[in-house]
Amino acid sequence: MSVFPTLDISATGMSAQTIRLNTIASNMANADSISSNSAETYRSKQPIFKTIMDNETGLPEGGVEVDKIVESKAPLKMEYAPNNPMANKDGYIFRPNVNPVEEMANMLDASRSYETNIQVMNTSKQLLLRTIQMGK
Repeated sequence: MSVFPTLDISATGMSAQTIRLNTIASNMANADSISSNSAETYRSKQPIFKTIMDNETGLPEGGVEVDKIVESKAPLKMEYAPNNPMANKDGYIFRPNVNPVEEMANMLDASRSYETNIQVMNTSKQLLLRTIQMGK
C-alpha cells in the first residue's frame, strides 16, 4: 500500500479522464465522416469506468479505471444524397451517431473532473509539505 493513497486515487482519476477526453476527441474527429453502408460507419464511443477493488478483500481500494469502451447503440443518421459519390445504390449515405453538443458537454465535464483531481493532488502535496515542516 502506498504512503500517499490520496495521490494515487487522484492519479487514477486523471488517467481515466484522459482516456475519456481522447475518446471524445475521436468522436468529434469522426462526426462528419460518411459511409455508403451502416457496417462501415463510425459509431460514437464512450468509456465505462469501474472502481478499483482490492483483490484479497473485494472491497473498494480507491480510485477508478476504465473497464471498457463501448459503442453507442443510437441509430445512425441516414441521408438521401444521390449525387454524393459515397451514396449506396439507393442514393443514401450514412453519418455517425455522434452528437457534437453532447460531446462538448462531456468534454467540459471530463476537463473539470481532471482539474479537480489536480487540485486534490496539489492540496495533498501542500498538506504533506506542511506536515514535514512541523517536524523541523
